[in-house]
Amino acid sequence: MPYFTLPDLGEGLQEAEVVEWHVKEGDTVKVDELLLSVETAKAIVDIPAPRDGKVATLFVHNGDLIHTGEPLLAFEGEEGTGSQTVVGNLQSKEDTNNPDHFVVGAVAGSTATGTTPAIRSLARHLGVNLEQLRGSGPAGIITIEDVQQQASLKQSHGDSTPLKGVARSMAKAMASAGQQVVPVSLFDQVSVSHWTTNTDITLRLIRAIVAGCRAEPAVNAWFDGERLSMRVVEKVDLGIAVDTPDGLFVPVLRDVTNREPADLRDGLNRLRRDVEKRKIPAKELQGATLTLSNFGTLGGRFATPVVVPPQVAIVGAGKRFIQPGIKNGEVFEDVQLPVSLTFDHRALNGGQAARFLAAILADLSASVP
Repeated sequence: MPYFTLPDLGEGLQEAEVVEWHVKEGDTVKVDELLLSVETAKAIVDIPAPRDGKVATLFVHNGDLIHTGEPLLAFEGEEGTGSQTVVGNLQSKEDTNNPDHFVVGAVAGSTATGTTPAIRSLARHLGVNLEQLRGSGPAGIITIEDVQQQASLKQSHGDSTPLKGVARSMAKAMASAGQQVVPVSLFDQVSVSHWTTNTDITLRLIRAIVAGCRAEPAVNAWFDGERLSMRVVEKVDLGIAVDTPDGLFVPVLRDVTNREPADLRDGLNRLRRDVEKRKIPAKELQGATLTLSNFGTLGGRFATPVVVPPQVAIVGAGKRFIQPGIKNGEVFEDVQLPVSLTFDHRALNGGQAARFLAAILADLSASVP
């Protein structure tokens, strides 16, 4: 049902106080019949009905402060939730011999309004949760258009679900990273046809990342964007992205440079078990100096993974694929591993990133005893 709003009161007046309603919900009114009286800084103004109809909802009450463009009432009998403005002659009780004629503009252009009683009442009427809205008005004030748009979305697509727990934390972290980091991504691929069925892919990637850090230590670092300072970290504490039904976790595998493969595998298994049981200590999710996302276990060849400060880089491994290769004059099926690297260009230059990636590819292509 359409709702009707406080019209432009003229002379730059943007708000008025409801003095008295002359109708109530359920009443049937005729066009130009008096609906309510409001008091501005200069006069008491009578607002007439714009058309015949039955009053369904009053959005404001006596004593409420209302702004130009805010809803006054809704009539029954019409579909939709679009707004319409009250049109008519508004007379000042101080001077009934000199009626003021107001030309009422469209509400779509209204700039008024925050969470006043009228907005709250409209939100209740339309079933809109104001806590889920981000206002588009000055200083983030919620406007009538914000409420109307949310109601339209709800009608078309149902209620939105607020993010909670891990998903909410990740959303905040990604938003913060997007505001801070200057990301650049490099992509390449490497033949891994020599890998056997027993190759532990995650450990193989960890070994290659260690080789990359030896070639370009500046990649294993923390960057302070506010102070424009950088700390290269000697120990590689690698964040390993773990996908779970509850969301994405990134536990940290400590000191990967100085641990034996069996110890690393035991550590990875323990971290994954703790994540899946939601028993991992908070400290085990903090302090990574670099991150690995082995998203290829799920799908996708290349990606632009997000660098989360204070780290300066993240390595992504995609899904392996086959392309034709030639060896000793013979064509064979060459297995390729896609590798992606995103780095923060505030902290690293292209040469550093390229050297790091080249060292990773060289190690992945090498035969491991």
